[in-house]
Amino acid sequence: MDGYWMWPMAKPLVSDALWARIRPLLPPPRPRPRGGRPPVGDRATLTGILFVLRTGIGWEYLPQEMGCGSGMTCWRRLRDWQLAGVWQRLHEVLLDELGQANKIDWSRASLDASSVRANGGGQETGSNPTDRGKLGTKQHLIVDRQGIPLATALSPANVNECTMLSELLDRVPHIRGRRGRRRFRPRKLHADKAYDHVFCRMACRVRGIAPRIARRGVEAKDRLGRHRWVVERTFAWLHGAYRRLATRYERRAEIHYAFLSLGAALICLNHVREGLY
Repeated sequence: MDGYWMWPMAKPLVSDALWARIRPLLPPPRPRPRGGRPPVGDRATLTGILFVLRTGIGWEYLPQEMGCGSGMTCWRRLRDWQLAGVWQRLHEVLLDELGQANKIDWSRASLDASSVRANGGGQETGSNPTDRGKLGTKQHLIVDRQGIPLATALSPANVNECTMLSELLDRVPHIRGRRGRRRFRPRKLHADKAYDHVFCRMACRVRGIAPRIARRGVEAKDRLGRHRWVVERTFAWLHGAYRRLATRYERRAEIHYAFLSLGAALICLNHVREGLY
């Protein structure tokens, strides 16, 4: 139609596989005793959320032709579902599926952080010493030996990465396996020299994890690269496929964290369906 911009999509953003897993997790719709216009459907608004996550487009520019409602409608639904714990539960459901299929390798895990610029400032931001003091946020990630994301976290860019190690380890959910108890601790944890502190090694040992942390002034930069590269690859997946994560535009930390949790869950879904991202 003249005057309208259409986004070509080869396949629906919300696949049947994704919708089948997320639909049972959504909270029931709010009662509307006064009637009024019916709300936009959950699957339609999820399409709008994924469109923003993948393209990085601003909410106000969400194409109306997609039938997702307004950008503000999709933003509110993202916020409400984050407050209801939907994205975290989706991630845990998919990790359980991977665990029961014996696709999570607990022999090694890798930990790292990635700083992204926060153009609008807001919660969980700080002066990034590696970006001329501009405001930024650190995205923290722990993955298994294959790069499957196990847990995520956010912190200001001026917070030392090592202070988040214990919290990130404790965020790994108890994942169901084919048999026996649920697992949540890898045998070894690989990290770079930013985590070369006594308290980081102690935090691993008290949790029954063997620390494999590069030592400053002793080991070469690439000594543990053959194990740590998987977490860097997962960050590349997140920032490449989901452009909204490459730069932070949200002032509210929970909105950016909702995108990060959803991105991690989508990577897990790709492993469930294909075994490889």
